[in-house]
Amino acid sequence: MRKLIFFIILNLLISFSIYGQKSIYTGTAAEDCKAAKQSKDDGYIGICPGVGGYKLELLEGDLRQTVNVIAPNKKKFELNLWSNVSSGFSSIGAKAEWRMKGAVPTALILRFNASENPDDSTKITSYLVVVKIKKTSACIVEIVEPSKTQNADAQKLADSAANMACKTFE
Repeated sequence: MRKLIFFIILNLLISFSIYGQKSIYTGTAAEDCKAAKQSKDDGYIGICPGVGGYKLELLEGDLRQTVNVIAPNKKKFELNLWSNVSSGFSSIGAKAEWRMKGAVPTALILRFNASENPDDSTKITSYLVVVKIKKTSACIVEIVEPSKTQNADAQKLADSAANMACKTFE
């Protein structure tokens, strides 16, 4: 009986480690990214590390930031966070969370900090943006507003992102 319980537990642990979702974090801060373009007039473009052959392209202009996902085949998927999440002054969080199935990224979670109060620019709203990652596409599937369970909610959404439709923005 003990051997049976041991093998059941062992199989569950192996199955979870092979099939379960896990997170890998990569940096999006200036020191983590390689500047691809920088000028006073045109803003900044940096290439940030990713996982599984993916990279992130960080763009900054007019005190606003956004991210593009670059697939291993070099195809670029624009997220347009500065218009799709908030047009206020904004910045991307220092880390990107890649949700993985084995060695393959299936979703990405980005923190997007926006100054949306015109009367007090120091008040920041911190969203989590959930991005579905597929071989041929990457798109926003959910924007998680601040709450006590924001991180856990974003991870749950990311883990089911493959079955979610891409958000449409006007």
